[in-house]
Amino acid sequence: MKTNKVFTLLGLGAATAGALTSCNNELLEYQHGDIQVVVEKGDAWLHDFPLFLGIEKKNPPQIAMWIEDMSGKYISTIYVTHKIATESWQANKGNRRKEALPAWCYARGVVYPDGLYVPTKDEPVTDAVTGATPQGSFDIKMTPVGSLSQFVVKVEVNHSTDWNDNYPKNAQEGDSNYSGGKEGSGQPAVVYAATVDLASGVKQYKASLIGHSSPNGSNGAVDADTSSLTTATHIVKEITINIQ
Repeated sequence: MKTNKVFTLLGLGAATAGALTSCNNELLEYQHGDIQVVVEKGDAWLHDFPLFLGIEKKNPPQIAMWIEDMSGKYISTIYVTHKIATESWQANKGNRRKEALPAWCYARGVVYPDGLYVPTKDEPVTDAVTGATPQGSFDIKMTPVGSLSQFVVKVEVNHSTDWNDNYPKNAQEGDSNYSGGKEGSGQPAVVYAATVDLASGVKQYKASLIGHSSPNGSNGAVDADTSSLTTATHIVKEITINIQ
C-alpha cells in the first residue's frame, strides 16, 4: 500500500511536548525506536462536498491525532488538518465548526476568546504537524523523546455534510441530532484509540473504533454507541501503530 508520509518529532515525556518539525517526503526512512502510525483509507474516504450551482468537490476527511497518558490526560497533538487548525474552512459562513473534531478540541483544553475550544485564524494550532488531508492512505513517523513508555494514541475523523437518516440536513439547533446545520458535519466525528506500551516488546497495535463525538460539538465526550452511523464508520479502513 502506497502512503503519503509525514514526519514528526514527538515529545512523550512532558505535557507540553509537541511536534517540532515536519516534511512530506516519500523517501523518509524509519530508524529503530521510531513509531509509525498508518491511516488506511476506507471506502468513504472521499466525500462529495457541495460548492455552488450543483458543483461538488471530492473532499478527504478532517483528522486530528493526539497522545494521552494512561489516565486520559492530554499530552500532545501529533497531526491535525489545516482547516480546523487555522480556521480556514471553505464556505462555512461564520460557522466556527465546533462540531467538526470536538473530542480533540476539548482534550487540548484551550479556550478561545469566543468561549469555544476551536482554534482561530488569529490563534492557530502551533504544537503539531498541520496540512491538508492526503487524498489517500498516509502514515506519520514519530520519533519519541522522553521517558513515557505507555500512552494512548487517539484519532478523530470527520466529514462535512455527511448526512444520513439519523443526522439529516434539516435538523434544527436544539435537536439531539443537530450537527451544525447546512455546512455542518451531518454524522458526528468518529474516534479511534490504541494503547501503546513501548516496554512490552509488542511491535504492532491496531486502533479500535471507540465511538463518536458530540454531534453539535458542545462537549468532548465520546459515545460508544455507533449504531446511528453509516458512511462515517467507513471513512477509515484501519489504523495501525508500528514500533520500529
